[in-house]
Amino acid sequence: MSLISIENGHLNYGEQVLLDGVDLNIEKGRRLCILGRNGAGKTSLLKVIDGELELDDGSLRRSGSLRVARLEQALPPADGTSVYDAVAAGIPEVGDLLARYQHLAGAADAASLRRLGELQQALDHAGGWALQQRVETTLSRLALPAERTMEQLSGGWRRRVALARTLVAEPDVLLLDEPTNHLDIAAIEWLEQQLQNFAGALVFITHDRNLLAALATDIAELDRGHLRLWRGDYRSFLDYRARQLAEEERHNQLFDKRLAQEETWIRQGIKARRTRNEGRVRALKKMRETLRQRRGQVGNARLRLSDAEASGKLVVEMSGVSFAWQGAPVVADFSALVLRGDRIALVGPNGAGKTTLLKLMLGQLQPQAGQVRRGSGLEVAYFDQLREQLALDKSAADNVAEGREQITLDGKTRHIISYLNDFLFSGERARTPVRALSGGERNRVLLAKLFSKPSNLLVLDEPTNDLDVETLELLEEVLSNYNGTVLLVSHDRAFMDNVVTSTFAFEGEGRVRQYVGGYDDWLRQGGGWNSGEEDSGRRRSDPRAENPAAGGAKKAKKLSYKLQRELDRLPAQIETLEQELSRLQEAIAAPAFYQQPHAETSRALQQLADGEAALNQLYERWELLEAGSSAD
Repeated sequence: MSLISIENGHLNYGEQVLLDGVDLNIEKGRRLCILGRNGAGKTSLLKVIDGELELDDGSLRRSGSLRVARLEQALPPADGTSVYDAVAAGIPEVGDLLARYQHLAGAADAASLRRLGELQQALDHAGGWALQQRVETTLSRLALPAERTMEQLSGGWRRRVALARTLVAEPDVLLLDEPTNHLDIAAIEWLEQQLQNFAGALVFITHDRNLLAALATDIAELDRGHLRLWRGDYRSFLDYRARQLAEEERHNQLFDKRLAQEETWIRQGIKARRTRNEGRVRALKKMRETLRQRRGQVGNARLRLSDAEASGKLVVEMSGVSFAWQGAPVVADFSALVLRGDRIALVGPNGAGKTTLLKLMLGQLQPQAGQVRRGSGLEVAYFDQLREQLALDKSAADNVAEGREQITLDGKTRHIISYLNDFLFSGERARTPVRALSGGERNRVLLAKLFSKPSNLLVLDEPTNDLDVETLELLEEVLSNYNGTVLLVSHDRAFMDNVVTSTFAFEGEGRVRQYVGGYDDWLRQGGGWNSGEEDSGRRRSDPRAENPAAGGAKKAKKLSYKLQRELDRLPAQIETLEQELSRLQEAIAAPAFYQQPHAETSRALQQLADGEAALNQLYERWELLEAGSSAD
């Protein structure tokens, strides 16, 4: 049953075409995911469905008196509104009555009691007590503190409040714009379960590929103003889209060939302009107009990190490090070794202490117990999730080049507009104030700024928020090929699985444990949150982790396919490197070696040192993977 339908919808933003003759039906019980590049118009389409934005042309039809609720991408304001009031506002018919009743519930003076009686009668008449139960249940499920104010909450908690306000309405059509932004993994998994059980129609925009794969029954990709519709899951949609794009390319090639033939014909002379050929001339003009209006596919960003000189083999060594905040342990007796080339994810609930651990590793905080030793030659590039490095009133170009027209990358000079074009910014968009850019575009500006400076230690705090899937996949490839070290804070499960080599997991009460691989590998090896942690999602705990004497060590699980393949390849890599080092050692041991020019002997000795360091790292990685694959 169609609840909302768009017929021949048109919408422009200035000269940019967002919707060009779009048809869309939203049906009860279906879960539709809207895909598209950053800036394609996904949020605008959601606003059209919600009725906030009117079409330039075409029609929008709704069946009956639908209840529509929309979660916006932006966080709610950090003001003095209580959490209870903010959530109750999701039920417009009685939300204000419930909020006022809640504020007066503890009063004892005569005037307040009289007002309470009036509110009680109003709530009785409106059926408000059942709705009050709904508000309280939603608050409980999301573990929200009803009495606290929005200004007292972090971004992640304010996101939960906005989500609660949307869910409490129990709408017929639920619209969600990037619902996983600022949520921790436990909350994301809880949300995933709730949305799978949602009985109405769901329309959502997300960059979280796990959420997309788990939820979507239908896909609508907004591409150059047109919707590519598919009834099926995400994996089958990818195959369908590849076939569609290949067919489009074939059609364009045939069209271009025919247009070239007609252009040749028109230039042949007077014969082409005779009356009997006027129809052909008109057809050629129409073909020219078709070519002019053709909107080419948006290219992929071309991301490349600017490497600094290699750091020392040791990046960070932590020995028995502890840190507490207001008496609560954040990190307790944690020891770890971070070596050059490691890519490490920090995983845990919001507020668990991931940023604190990063600051301890970088020397921005000093441990209250234990020692932190940092290696030599570290050049740090830091991506902060709040984008505080960006000046909102300056353009993207000025933010990256700091007022210069040229920037230097790896010893080569490039014009700033050419560089930003690699990050999908046109000349006009590159000169637009950052304040006017979308969330995804702001993230690309920060990446461009970050990648323009040489680094060998990359610290990324939630870099995936608002990025489209294509840019996410490219960023994964760039990080996988990065020669330096990566420290990553993320709640994007697929991103972690595709990038990192090991995981520091916050498992409650200050315990931080290291695991081989990404998020799924952490789960396979028995990882989980302590049952005392905030629980808005799936709980995982092991009593043997609390008391190793009560049952011995946890049994390790089988490695993932990717890590098992890495483990299988390591012996051959080690053998090859050992053979190369053996040949190099023989050459250095030869009597004539030191009779060569100093530059050549220095280069050979450096190759030997680098090779031995690489061999040690391969052995350490082998031991780590072997430990992860062993079982009791």
